[in-house]
Amino acid sequence: MALLKLKCACKDYLWGGHRLKDEYHKESDSDIVAETWELSCHPDGPSVIENGPYKGRTLSEFISKEGKEVLGINCRRFRDFPILTKFIDARDNLSIQVHPDNRYALTNEGQYGKTEMWYVLDAGENAFLYYGFRKEISRQEFAKRIKEDTLLEVLNAVPVRKGDVLFIESGTIHAIGKDILIAEIQQNSNVTYRVYDYGRVGKDGKQRDLQIEKALDVTRRVPILRSDSAYPHVADCDYFTVDKLYLDGAVMRSLKGSISDASFVSLLFIEGEGRISSGGEELDFCKGDSFFLSAGSGEYEIEGSCEVLVTSIREKAAPVRIGILAGSAETRIGLVDIHHSLITSRVIPTDSSLPAEEMLKKAAGTALELLEEQHISLEQCVGVGVGIPGTVDWKSGWLLYSNNLKWKEVDVAGVIGKVLPLPVRIANDADCAALGEHVAGAGKGHNNLVMMTLGNGVGGGILIGGKIFEGSGLGGSELGHMTVMHGGKKCSCGRAGCLEAYVSVPALLEAATDFARKPLTLSDIMKGCSLEAQDLSCHELQPVLDQYTDMLAEGIVNVVNLFRPELILLGGQMSEYADVFLEPLRKRIREDAFG
Repeated sequence: MALLKLKCACKDYLWGGHRLKDEYHKESDSDIVAETWELSCHPDGPSVIENGPYKGRTLSEFISKEGKEVLGINCRRFRDFPILTKFIDARDNLSIQVHPDNRYALTNEGQYGKTEMWYVLDAGENAFLYYGFRKEISRQEFAKRIKEDTLLEVLNAVPVRKGDVLFIESGTIHAIGKDILIAEIQQNSNVTYRVYDYGRVGKDGKQRDLQIEKALDVTRRVPILRSDSAYPHVADCDYFTVDKLYLDGAVMRSLKGSISDASFVSLLFIEGEGRISSGGEELDFCKGDSFFLSAGSGEYEIEGSCEVLVTSIREKAAPVRIGILAGSAETRIGLVDIHHSLITSRVIPTDSSLPAEEMLKKAAGTALELLEEQHISLEQCVGVGVGIPGTVDWKSGWLLYSNNLKWKEVDVAGVIGKVLPLPVRIANDADCAALGEHVAGAGKGHNNLVMMTLGNGVGGGILIGGKIFEGSGLGGSELGHMTVMHGGKKCSCGRAGCLEAYVSVPALLEAATDFARKPLTLSDIMKGCSLEAQDLSCHELQPVLDQYTDMLAEGIVNVVNLFRPELILLGGQMSEYADVFLEPLRKRIREDAFG
């Protein structure tokens, strides 16, 4: 694991001053240093590593090379690196501005929105900042005041002093006033909508752009109730948790901490100097330094006299997950809570006339509708899981090929991620079914099981030691395409004699129709083979079901002999008729399975 000292990216915005160069030792070719991006994976200003094997490379390159495990388990819910930390030196007033939330920003800007917190490092005697409105106003009044240059009359001016903390949620109108020095921890975003800029001009001699229409869309036009504390933390939200540590160098000269695999830790030193050590490495620090300690680093120690802001990512409260199951006939969309219980779901037809990308967008849009109906914000969701029949590359998020859907080379995660700004993971539908049964269904409490889904195709998911068996190649296991009859019936995959060619629902319907010489439904077949059957012509279909059971048993016996699982689980359409064929199936397996 790693202890990384970071070099910042400097910004010379026109309202900035000199204190970050003079007092915080920041290096820049510009006379003005308005902001320094201390912990950043944002392309507009990435942090560069100053020590160790990755010296000279960006923090993003380190994460890409070492893997996202260095960010910790709690960061899995984020598609990108979650936070950005800054120092801000406001010699002059910043523009009146607002930040959008995730959903609006990703739809309109292609990146996350921004919630942030400010820790005031220093402030002049009469310093103040703007924070929300003094009273509730309408959208029409908001627009009118911007146009008539009277907006400042309704903004809430807040005097500040050293040590003050303000939490600025997305949608809150705000501005840092002149003569204020701030440490800022925020979402990893550079989206800002300017509303008012005092008529200033940029380096090109032109007035800086305003984004009024977008600001009107996202601003919450009500007074903001300020909290002086997020006790026991300096600030705490789903995006970041900030704590402050203090060593006076006399009574308190050192402090030890431990970093688990839950989250990385960012250390931003706002005062003092000393040494930090972790994993056998020791580094000096002084006022203004920034360090990244990867998740799982274990023990670390800070020695000296200092004040430091410690930022980590906590577990999300009451997370909601989105599930999408794409089938050849219908697509299911559901919301699942922290207890693995289904909150709500919807089934939509899988429209084969639509391109794959359009069908996926339609499913993702349905998920947004379900969230709105349940009054669940997008920020409450931690990820999207997509199950698809066929061969998938779960690492890249691409579906390579699906016989049943007739889709080929589809960027499933990319398409859905544009509608749902969340981490998107895809897997073969049978693997999803196996994992679902293990977590919350018939396989709960069993770490070694096989799930077979019997529908338009035959899928197979294998769980070994509580984890899905994926093999060394793409696509995982394909139990439906094991050969059970050499030179047998042609399968949809193009091969002959596959299990799927005999025990999929289409295969059973074809066999029964040929036998009865008339079209039959699955319900017809199962009713005819039940003990209560009254229709002799249907009852005579028993040989068809016997053949189906024999071929399914053949496949299951092969699986049992290979993997010796605790359970074999059957799902899909055929599982609805378990009472008809399950007992004969059990008998065959008991007779034929080795041992």
